[in-house]
Amino acid sequence: QSLVSSSKWLQCYGLKRNKLSLSQILSQIGFQHRKDYVATLGKPVASLYADGLFPQYKRAQDGSVYNLTAKKELILHFVDCLMGAIELYKQRMEWLTSESRQIFGVIQEQCIVIVLDFGTAAPTEFDLCRDALSMVLVEQVIQIARFNLIWAAQDLRKWQKKCTPVSEHTVKSAVTWLWKLDHMTAVSHTSSAEALLEAMGDEAVSS
Repeated sequence: QSLVSSSKWLQCYGLKRNKLSLSQILSQIGFQHRKDYVATLGKPVASLYADGLFPQYKRAQDGSVYNLTAKKELILHFVDCLMGAIELYKQRMEWLTSESRQIFGVIQEQCIVIVLDFGTAAPTEFDLCRDALSMVLVEQVIQIARFNLIWAAQDLRKWQKKCTPVSEHTVKSAVTWLWKLDHMTAVSHTSSAEALLEAMGDEAVSS
């Protein structure tokens, strides 16, 4: 059954993925009830032959009327496609708002510097921040090309001098460095700006 469902979904999203808007669906299951200008009356007049012959649908957006001619099977096909599309959107939203993406969004750039500004966070908040950063390193940074970490403190610290190629080893090294940071290190009013300037000094960095 799952294979049959997958086959239906592939048909919907492969052949018809760009044909699921209301106007596109209407054009495939019926035809628009037209008006034409009648010179003797001096106004547009709708044809009458379809009245009572077809079920009709009136679009709220522009008031256009469609005569529906499709058989039940085609209507049910579009129902399946729309339900499948809704399910895919739900899955996408769940993914976008889960784990590290819920906090950091989705990292799309290939070369980044993460500036760490913990301010005067309490020890428990400091650890929560490091947990979140460890998560983004393991889940997202591992998918890109190069990265670096800079800690905004009075004594500015960099994990590496420049952005480093991503690998399991470098990500693990960055996480280890993160958890060795001293919570009691002093913070200055200009440390955040200095860290950002230092990050932008690497020409390879895109974000």
